[in-house]
Amino acid sequence: MVICEDLLFSHGATAQIINSQEYIFQEGTTSKFYFQIKKGTVKINNFTVDGKEFIHGLPFDGHCFGESYIFTQTPYGVNAIAVIECEVIKLEKEKFVQLLLSSPHLFLKINKYTAERLHFRYLISTFLCETDPLIRITKLLNYMKGYFKCVDKYSFIVPYTRTQLASLTGLRIETVIRTIKKMEIYGHAKIIDRKIYY
Repeated sequence: MVICEDLLFSHGATAQIINSQEYIFQEGTTSKFYFQIKKGTVKINNFTVDGKEFIHGLPFDGHCFGESYIFTQTPYGVNAIAVIECEVIKLEKEKFVQLLLSSPHLFLKINKYTAERLHFRYLISTFLCETDPLIRITKLLNYMKGYFKCVDKYSFIVPYTRTQLASLTGLRIETVIRTIKKMEIYGHAKIIDRKIYY
């Protein structure tokens, strides 16, 4: 977890149940809270004018999201939507800032977390230029496998659906399905009970 839950609660945080597909915040609104996921998965996304979804990330248990907007007056440039029913810890922006000012090590921890996510965004941006879907998906899976510290072949169970992989890579779902099957033929991945082992 990014920040100890007990510490957040001791500074006035509350926990809220968010239903599946419910917005936690929307693009264009202003940051009022620090959010950290106690349980569940949230998608950070945008929708294009023609309704196509682009997913920037899928934070889950222990991760925070939208925290960079606490330090600016800029409205959210993304949406945060519960993928499944979630329990989210909320701490008012002003109280969160006071917590960081009183505990500089937490400020550094938040900065490190945000920097790691920026690195992921830069990585995604670089492979969106790739025309070969195999390269796009391989780079994404390599990054995630390293993030979860999985070393052995087929030791990483991909936590995303094919639809989510499509939204993360900017590919069509049909392309993702074909590419994953191709990866299985090449011996780069295994599919067991519809789960992808990489």
